[in-house]
Amino acid sequence: MSKIRILAVEDDHEVGRLITMTLKANHYVYEWSKTGNDALSVFSLFQPEVILLDLGLPDMDGIEVIKQVRAINQTPIIVISAHSEEEDKISALDEGADDYLVKPFSVNEMLARIRVALRRRQVVADSAAQQRSYVNGALKIDFLGRTAYLNAKPLALTETNYKLLCLLAANTAKVLTHGYLMRVLWQDKPLDDTTSLRVAIAGLRKALEPTANSPKYIQTHIGVGYSFIQH
Repeated sequence: MSKIRILAVEDDHEVGRLITMTLKANHYVYEWSKTGNDALSVFSLFQPEVILLDLGLPDMDGIEVIKQVRAINQTPIIVISAHSEEEDKISALDEGADDYLVKPFSVNEMLARIRVALRRRQVVADSAAQQRSYVNGALKIDFLGRTAYLNAKPLALTETNYKLLCLLAANTAKVLTHGYLMRVLWQDKPLDDTTSLRVAIAGLRKALEPTANSPKYIQTHIGVGYSFIQH
């Protein structure tokens, strides 16, 4: 039986029951919080592997919950919200959410998103345990040597492209927004000036992808950002 712990944060009783009944039926261990403050208290004691988070909570914005969790922990956060506007999605992802599911939603899709989050969590854990290198299909990054290899051949990367590659690899399968990437890589530039980011992505694609229209490692999320594909 699964010992995986999931924290559901949802103030709507019917939606909360749907989520928790689904988790129970699939043998997850869960806690259900109906407010942001309760969720933060339960989080520190329960230590879940995944958080399912509604943004429209009665006592605080769910974005604030994301910020407080991210200040101390990298637990995967899947937002489940009725807010379908692109700005809401980007805001949540910018603050550290890993995924975004719009209500009404399919419970099967929710379960699939949980599985993806758990796989990514394991990738991050394995990477932390093997801080010397990262392997994904034909790609290998030697962190100590600051060199990346594709099919055992060293890649000629600029310093910026190497940093971008490491950042994407460290967050494999997670969508990194334009704003997040700009904030980490180009602290001296406005977040909406993404020219440098587009140039760096193009250079990295040229090194990694067989053809421009056949992404093998870098997945574009139009209007949002990029993610690294797990092989």
